[in-house]
Amino acid sequence: MRPRDGGARQLPARAGIGLRAPHVAAVLAERPPVAWLEVHAENYMGGGPALRALDRIRADYPVSLHGVGLSLGTADGLDTRHLDRLRRLIERVEPAAVSEHLAWSISGGAYLNHLLPLPLTEESLAVMSRHVDEAQARLGRRLLIENPSSYLRFTHSTVPEPVFLAELARRTGCSVLCDVNNLYVSQQNVGLDPVRYLAALPPAIVGEIHLAGHAVNDADGHAILIDDHGSPVANAVWRLYALALQRFGPVPTLIEWDTNLPGLEVLLGEAAEAERLLERIARGAHVCAA
Repeated sequence: MRPRDGGARQLPARAGIGLRAPHVAAVLAERPPVAWLEVHAENYMGGGPALRALDRIRADYPVSLHGVGLSLGTADGLDTRHLDRLRRLIERVEPAAVSEHLAWSISGGAYLNHLLPLPLTEESLAVMSRHVDEAQARLGRRLLIENPSSYLRFTHSTVPEPVFLAELARRTGCSVLCDVNNLYVSQQNVGLDPVRYLAALPPAIVGEIHLAGHAVNDADGHAILIDDHGSPVANAVWRLYALALQRFGPVPTLIEWDTNLPGLEVLLGEAAEAERLLERIARGAHVCAA
């Protein structure tokens, strides 16, 4: 039995924004013209005023839950208590989509405050597939799995990342959340070829795209890009996004911004640019970005 997607609402193939706490009041008061919203699931598992506000918001907008705590790539078993908390949140919020990461963050019962990379091997693929299957069965929902930003490569990785994700989708029925900014960060840091990467992802498995800004750090004279979600989408990332749309067609697209948070109008402006490109690809026009 294959996992199911959201119920009454699906994510529209339009641009949404990540909803963060400083903007909740403005969204409730102004109801801005944005197609959908994403929230981090762990911020709402404790209930309280935040969850009650989300109840009001989801009456007017499709909502996506983006998790950071499942540690699907861990060598250990999944934390079933965390899974159950997420399941209860899904039952209450009825999100249009639920996503997580190709990463791990738990080892030996210790939670690490990072999304850590895993070697891309057949063994890792088996573990990841087993955990995605378990999570989808327990949650009753299809997951979208996001590609990571890379800062190193494992010398013993044997499976190219897009091939790994495609096989994960084939085995489990999950979808892929293609983070275009992460592709650019990985291109600059470890030499990943984003054009070949996009060409290797089957369009049918890509259910969502993320766009975000990044920081440039100097490390002994070498520029290292950090996926910090703290600035506007870079021009090079917009150009890569245009290539992704030509490959995958119009796909629900999210503007992420988590640090150095600007006013809500800035996020809406970024979403409007993504919307412009989405509308062009939906009309069958060639898309390009500055």
